[in-house]
Amino acid sequence: MVHSDSETVMTELPRIHPDDYCDEDLPRLAQPWWQTLPGNFHALPDHFLADNDTRWRIDYTASIDTLARTGLASMAGAAALPATLNITRQKEERALADFYRPFLQEEDPNTFFTRPTQTANIERIPVASYHFQPEDGDAHTLRFRSPFEPKNPALRDRYLGHHRNRTAWAQHWRHHGEPRPTLIMIHGFVADPYWLNTRWLALPWFYKQGFDVLLYTLPFHGRRKGRFAPFSGAEFFSQGMALLNETFAHAIHDLRLFMDYLREQGTPAMGATGISLGGYTTGLLAALEDDLAFAIPNVPLVSIIDLMQSWFPINLQVGLLKKVYGTDLQGLREVTALHSPLTWPCKVPQAGRMIIGGAGDRFAPPKHSHLLHQHWGNCDLHWFPGNHLLHLDQGLYLKAMRDFMKAALEEKATAARG
Repeated sequence: MVHSDSETVMTELPRIHPDDYCDEDLPRLAQPWWQTLPGNFHALPDHFLADNDTRWRIDYTASIDTLARTGLASMAGAAALPATLNITRQKEERALADFYRPFLQEEDPNTFFTRPTQTANIERIPVASYHFQPEDGDAHTLRFRSPFEPKNPALRDRYLGHHRNRTAWAQHWRHHGEPRPTLIMIHGFVADPYWLNTRWLALPWFYKQGFDVLLYTLPFHGRRKGRFAPFSGAEFFSQGMALLNETFAHAIHDLRLFMDYLREQGTPAMGATGISLGGYTTGLLAALEDDLAFAIPNVPLVSIIDLMQSWFPINLQVGLLKKVYGTDLQGLREVTALHSPLTWPCKVPQAGRMIIGGAGDRFAPPKHSHLLHQHWGNCDLHWFPGNHLLHLDQGLYLKAMRDFMKAALEEKATAARG
């Protein structure tokens, strides 16, 4: 994780421009995307026009990503395998997954991702001394007992049996004085620690630029992790596709309650960014909330099944999933399409859409960012020459994000004035 607070570094010209991505092998996105995306999408190459030095940096960081990805895929695959091999669970899963198909026929994704109907009693606890301590504000841990209930009644008891997951957590940095626009940060898979994300996206720097900050913890991560889960986030993907749909519904539900809290505290505007799985969730949130001034997915994925196909050794389980759900690749995509950002129109204004992509990323390859870029009407796009974990030239995109966020906030304020 590399970044710089230096304004000199941050004003250099970017090494890779959006039109340097060679997309002749990639199709134009057509709906329903799960039927029209080529079966070999995961294997299509990612090519960039770049000078020799930049090309070397891309290739080198891509090779590091591939090695690290294999380790994470082994962990995730091992966590999911017992449930996948459970014969009794296999018989249930197909019927459970069928429950969600009608929601894909709805025009409004909020038919499934329903807004909270109850308020939350949010507790504020001062953060520990080793967390970021703003000099001109305060930092608190926020928590509440989530009133979320699964949409599928057949999953209610099973899902709510994860007792630790039913408490929602976030960290909130707030300036003294008048409320400021708030940057909502959503972490990636297994990468939930607040200190990690504070450094990864240089969040103190954004705070110093005048933004309040909310760091949100996804379900089954951090303090929401089950007591006997092998690692943070293990239960997110390991309990079947039906429960995965409910997990994303839960993620959005609790995040909306935190957003309601920010509104009650007087924040004049808010926007979201997220890394990896957090970028995916940011893209989903942008299809649900028209109150966001901006949405900036960072190294996002857009199709979980296609991502699985590119990750060894978890790609070996895709064939087993086809048998479990009695379907093919298109069918598996459909089972997970409910929460994909590609499925729904983006509600954030065009001027508030931006994507950050890593040219050497092999966790969430550039083709995923490119598909979202298409779907979002060829929105602003910034490539950096690093991988999923090592964000080379990060200072460049931090400055681009800051300027973009301020412009989006101004445009939203202008529109509100009429």
